[in-house]
Order: sequence, then structure tokens, then C-alpha cells
Amino acid sequence: MIGIKTEKRMSRESILKAVKKNKPESLPLPEIDLGIFEENINLVETFIGNLNFVGGRAIQLNNITEMDAEIKKLYPNASKIVSCVKESALGTISIDKETDPHSLEDIDLAIIKGELAVAENGAIWVTDQDFTIRALPFITNDLVLVVSTNDMYLHMHHVYEAIAKRDRTFGVFISGPSKTADIEQCLVVGAHGAMSLTVFIV
Repeated sequence: MIGIKTEKRMSRESILKAVKKNKPESLPLPEIDLGIFEENINLVETFIGNLNFVGGRAIQLNNITEMDAEIKKLYPNASKIVSCVKESALGTISIDKETDPHSLEDIDLAIIKGELAVAENGAIWVTDQDFTIRALPFITNDLVLVVSTNDMYLHMHHVYEAIAKRDRTFGVFISGPSKTADIEQCLVVGAHGAMSLTVFIV
């Protein structure tokens, strides 16, 4: 009938075909001169300052053997501890690939090795090769990460170069404790993960 709009149904295949047909031409990524980001700064001091700014805490150790004593001072009430760092003897709960993540819901503290640290934003790169259960750094009440000064980078560009050839497993940057803020700018710490983050630099 004249004046009545007829409905035209499109199949999934026709929609995908139309999308592919109208796909814009790919453009090459821009060439970035990383030299313009170079700064003559103290990486450790910058990292500590930026980590403090986002709510974390960093402690420099003269020797890794000092770490357990420092952890006991900071978390004297922690009893359920998962340690994924061989230099720490504080672990009271063992985990493996068969561990049910739900069983870790009442973990007080997790101690995990950080592979890389970024001075510009206080972030630490961690992978599941160092903590087995992917939920661990997020389900624990408090989190301790251990990084080496030799694995500290100035900015994210250098870090992405460093991890570009990694095995494509789970990895994530963590910067400070979990936090969120609503439209009224009310900051809530520990909203989606650990209530506190302490980074030991060795």
C-alpha cells in the first residue's frame, strides 16, 4: 500500500558484509621519536613520588632479607598470607593452578613479584606467571609487590617495548590500591580490589 513503510530485515551475514565493504582504509601508526621523552631524573625517586600520589606506598630495602620484617611491621594482623615470592617465608596458604579462586576470598595479604616498574605513573607490571591465580592481586585485602631497581623504566613507551616479545599470557599494570570516585568526587579506596598497595624496591 502507498504510504505504508515496509520493514526490511537484514541477516547477520548481510550486516557483516556491509561493515566490511564500508571499512575505512588502514593507516600506518605514527612514528614516535622516543628521544623526546627522555629526562635526566632519578627513576626510583620519581616512581616513589608518583606511587604515593595515587595512594600506594614504596619502601626501599638494602637487602631482600629485610622484607619479611618490614611486612610484619606494616601488616601485624595478617594471618592468611599467600606468598608467591621465594624470598619471603611468611606464606601460610599455598596455591596452585587447581586452587579455586573463590577459596581466596578471605586472604589478608598477597606477596607477588613485579616484573617491571614505571616511574612516570607508579605502575607495576605483573603477570600470572608470577602468581598462578589471576584473581589473587585483586581478591586479597592488602597487596605487596616486589620490584628491582634494575627493572625500572622512565615511561610507558619503554615498558611496552620491553614486554612486546612476551608470551601472550595474562598481564596487568597495577598502580596504587583499588579506588573509584563517583560524580560527587567521593573517593572510595578498595572498591574493586586491594585496600592497600606496598611496593618493596630492592
